[in-house]
Amino acid sequence: MSTDNYSSPLSERYASKEMQHIFSQDMKFSTWRKLWVALAETEMELGLKNEKGEPEITQEQIDEMKAHIYDINYDVAKEREKQVRHDVMSHVYAYGKQCPKAKGIIHLGATSCYVGDNTDIIIMAEALKLVRKKLVNVIAELAKFAERYKDLPTLAFTHFQPAQPTTVGKRATLWTQEFLMDLEDLEYVLGSLKLLGSKGTTGTQASFLELFDGDQETIDKIDPMIAKKMGFEECYPVSGQTYSRKVDTRVANVLAGIAASAHKMSNDIRLLQHLKEVEEPFEKNQIGSSAMAYKRNPMRSERIASLSRYVMVDALNPAITSATQWFERTLDDSANKRLSIPEGFLAIDGILDLCLNVVDGLVVYDKVIRKHMMAELPFMATENIMMDAVKKGGDRQELHEKIRQLSMEAGKNVKQEGKENNLLELIAADPSFHLTLEELQANMDPAKYVGRAPYQVDVFLRDVVNPILEKNKELLGVKAEINV
Repeated sequence: MSTDNYSSPLSERYASKEMQHIFSQDMKFSTWRKLWVALAETEMELGLKNEKGEPEITQEQIDEMKAHIYDINYDVAKEREKQVRHDVMSHVYAYGKQCPKAKGIIHLGATSCYVGDNTDIIIMAEALKLVRKKLVNVIAELAKFAERYKDLPTLAFTHFQPAQPTTVGKRATLWTQEFLMDLEDLEYVLGSLKLLGSKGTTGTQASFLELFDGDQETIDKIDPMIAKKMGFEECYPVSGQTYSRKVDTRVANVLAGIAASAHKMSNDIRLLQHLKEVEEPFEKNQIGSSAMAYKRNPMRSERIASLSRYVMVDALNPAITSATQWFERTLDDSANKRLSIPEGFLAIDGILDLCLNVVDGLVVYDKVIRKHMMAELPFMATENIMMDAVKKGGDRQELHEKIRQLSMEAGKNVKQEGKENNLLELIAADPSFHLTLEELQANMDPAKYVGRAPYQVDVFLRDVVNPILEKNKELLGVKAEINV
């Protein structure tokens, strides 16, 4: 590794080797060559003739091109680009050096966006498939966690103030549901991706009208044949020189949606770790702080939040680019695309690996959870206590006012005096309630106050999550590797 120039932390620290390969030079330029083969094969199969009426393209030329898809002569292309300042023509030249018999027919009838834009779509599709695989595994890990802790009562929070109890597993279903929405969006966008095809410099296919002597019926077959050879169902029906940059916007928005879901989950975990109710994985030799040796910081969750903010903001790049394109083509998209799309995918890849790692190793401290619950439960049990007192002849309105007053007194003891919550003792001492301390303490079972939470978890997993996991079972089994 070179240490005297800039290297992206997305590659060095966060993204997996698999995602890095998808956006590698090898992937890009071998795909260019596959596209040139697909174009040449299509033109040959459609009977393209030269001026003498002979086949313009031969199988021998195709075979020569196929033989050199992967052994890319980068040095030749790089040197050529210094001279001509054009990346596509530099690689056409380099490919021709390796394929002297096919040299004259490489890129025939095409414009630069034939390889550039089609490759971008192919790479984004492959990257989305990897994101889908990891997203499905995050959902699977969350489902296991929700099932395991579906019955464990915990304080719920509204406004980060203690509220009516829920369960640890039920809270996990809230995170899971958002990731399921992201999966639905991802599958829709992935399923809607089409190739640009080969439509020429302004999208009119004028070059093919010339090559095939105005034969419209034959020209209509070019795009579908190329799409099939490259593993796609179809091409976009119309275009300028490029596919609509709105496609990039849709893809980036999917990534931003996943980032938002991950950010929300990581924030919840960070807050819960502050409360000492849960803790993300902490390795044997991990250091939490350079100064405070006792600390166990939620660094993975913090990194999820940090990278997620980057991805959410990055989605603005394709949106602005899409909005500012001029007519059939303008090149102010190119430099931006080279950054925003790969970096969005590399970052979301790192985020999902972190999510897998955190959820898989999340530690739950049930005794701390119960301690917090019991400190607040007397307040939350007041409705039940009031009903029991009414059954013993009390007046609901009078009891409601008394409970309000006693709750304020107990709250003052907790907040101003630092004492334990003594609401039950205060109620037991008031003859209006006709309830003993033992009777009141019988209401202190947290499970009585979680409502339908355990049942909701069961139904959610059975009816929503498990069918999706079954549908995607071939994607399961991913284990995250965290670089740092």
